[in-house]
Amino acid sequence: MLKGIDRYLNKTTQAAPLAVFRVLFGFMMFFSIVRFWANGWIDKLYVQPKFFFSYYGFEWVKPIGDYTYIIFIVCGIASLLVALGYKYRLAIIVFFLSFTYIELMDKTTYLNHYYFISCVAFLMIFLPANVYFSIDALKKPLNAFNTIPKWTVDSIKLMLGIVYFYAGLAKLNSDWLVHAMPLKIWLPSKYDLPFLGDLMQQQWLHYTFSYTGAIYDLTIPFLLLYKPTRWLAFTLVVIFHILTRVLFPIGMFPYIMIVSTLIFFDPSFHQSIINFISRILGCEPSKNTASSKITTYRFNNSISLPVVTVFFIVQLLFPWRYLAYPNELFWTEEGYRFSWRVMLMEKAGYAQFKIKNKETGEQFLVDNTDFLTPFQEKQMSTQPDFILQYAHYLGNHFAAQGHKNIAVYVESYVALNGRLSQPFINPETDLMLQKESFLPKNWILPFNHNIKGL
Repeated sequence: MLKGIDRYLNKTTQAAPLAVFRVLFGFMMFFSIVRFWANGWIDKLYVQPKFFFSYYGFEWVKPIGDYTYIIFIVCGIASLLVALGYKYRLAIIVFFLSFTYIELMDKTTYLNHYYFISCVAFLMIFLPANVYFSIDALKKPLNAFNTIPKWTVDSIKLMLGIVYFYAGLAKLNSDWLVHAMPLKIWLPSKYDLPFLGDLMQQQWLHYTFSYTGAIYDLTIPFLLLYKPTRWLAFTLVVIFHILTRVLFPIGMFPYIMIVSTLIFFDPSFHQSIINFISRILGCEPSKNTASSKITTYRFNNSISLPVVTVFFIVQLLFPWRYLAYPNELFWTEEGYRFSWRVMLMEKAGYAQFKIKNKETGEQFLVDNTDFLTPFQEKQMSTQPDFILQYAHYLGNHFAAQGHKNIAVYVESYVALNGRLSQPFINPETDLMLQKESFLPKNWILPFNHNIKGL
């Protein structure tokens, strides 16, 4: 087995696929940041709000007022340099740090594709994506190479495979397969779509989308790996992601996934892309390696390989952490994030907070609109860690105003995937006495239903 692993690690492939991935990834990220800025979302999400929901352990990561724009500028410039392959190692590190900082500033904006971008950016720090078709290779031909270790390209494929396959496993539950939830809620709302509006009302379509979505996610990595089915698989990728873009407001994610899956194609395909770009730019990529006697990139495996190995072990195991919690995952969301569970729930909630003086019994209700944006309130009302963090913020806020012996209670109700709403948080629990941790939250009330599956 060890000999087989050693043989695999010594296999090489052309550098073109990783170079094309770098170029497309960098430009897609640059366009995404420009789009985010142009739509006014930096101001709306990171400047205007009075309060931000931080991730446990990253409470120190906060927006910095109007200076937050500088973080986006740095991230945008870094993504452009990654695409060009100029000062690549520094650029990809800066991009990873700045983008991840943006992602961590407020978990209200959590999306799986943000997490995906951070994971890919971290991975690319340890890959030789700039040794071919880059400014770095052009400026220093001795550091330019035609071939690279095969595992460096395969690592991107593995990352994509994990995203798809785990998303498919997550769909193997009774809400998705038996009740076609939440698609049965979402699709009928698309009644105004040209030609498709009436079709979106049909129950058979809801089940068709549910089952084909699960089958697609579970099989598409393998169809992309197998050469005879690769073009069919890529066609399915394009159709699937364009359809999801039409039906759901998920931003750039469909385009990012379409572009990323090109990595599965043969090196000759990517070389043709580079040749096409080179003709437009009037340059010849093969000249990058003309001065180098060594054509294969020699990797420092003592650093990169162990880090990448640990990274993938974490990626494979981390999504299963929900098994350590006793209650229904969709209800408590303990272990839900960062596990490639994509669009599996429709939750609506109500949360009314009460501030009480434990000695005198005096109490008053909180108007959430005084502290939260509508989007923040919507997210907070259905997620226990949000509710706890917000309760502590309220307690500290009113304590600073002179209130004494503060206790914070919440009356909350949540409806999950079309079910009737039910009480969510124990209204007798003083949330000021509860601390955030990785332990189960015993102040969440039991879920009155059973969702079977992974």
